[in-house]
Amino acid sequence: MDRTEIFEAERPRLLGIASRVLADHAEAEDVVQQAWLRLERAVARDGTDIENLPAWLTTVTTRLCLDRLRSRTPVPVEEVELGETFGATASDPADDVALADTVGIALQAVIDRLSPRERVAFVLHDSFGFEFGTIAAVLDTTPAAARKLASRARAKVAQPAAEDSLADWEVVDAFMDAARGGDLERLLQLLAPDAVVGADAAAVQAGTPASIEGRGEVAAFFNGSAHAAMPVFVGGRPASAWFHRGAAAVVFDFTVEHGMVRGITFRAEPEVLARVVRRDGADPR
Repeated sequence: MDRTEIFEAERPRLLGIASRVLADHAEAEDVVQQAWLRLERAVARDGTDIENLPAWLTTVTTRLCLDRLRSRTPVPVEEVELGETFGATASDPADDVALADTVGIALQAVIDRLSPRERVAFVLHDSFGFEFGTIAAVLDTTPAAARKLASRARAKVAQPAAEDSLADWEVVDAFMDAARGGDLERLLQLLAPDAVVGADAAAVQAGTPASIEGRGEVAAFFNGSAHAAMPVFVGGRPASAWFHRGAAAVVFDFTVEHGMVRGITFRAEPEVLARVVRRDGADPR
């Protein structure tokens, strides 16, 4: 096969890696396309074919993902300490279970808080079974450091959520981000199968639907919408709201259970709007 055929054969795998690392399908497609452009430039520049093209594409795609993750992280993250080594008989949870394949949307918020290098090491090893030597080459580090990155990430992911309110606001904000970005796949992941939308009388009068039932219908309604909604608290719960002339006009009141959106109620009753407080995305508690 020529390199175009090899790339097309590898594209689903590369897209799978990028989608899992970035948690954004559209961004993953962009990264994979960038990898193709880099391949074309590399061949044009060097004039020779790359010996192991799948491995080359994997490395380039993953490093592009790493760059994207770093661009999202304005504060320097803690790097791996290299003093600790792992012997051949050292116990590693990854040898017994691949957590990433069982990670549901309830834990996606935890994964989102991993450092870029932890996230890459965790996804490549636990989801796709890459050896730590290969991961080390991608991250430009040692196999021991790559192993520690994955192990530390795994420990964070495996920890039960101690603060349900923290998980709730992250689910709410992830849902609204997916809605604004038109990420239907992400919306479907975040919604419970029996998700419903309701509304109080004032919200219906303001133009919201009175009822929507089912994950697919709810996702389709929100897909590409709610661009002007802002993150808020209502009665201490994380929510979102439309504002008009600086005042909340309609609140999206979320019901989140086990890391998934089970219900959204549009509220516009004055007593509800009076309890709306703007937030910066995070729960200050």
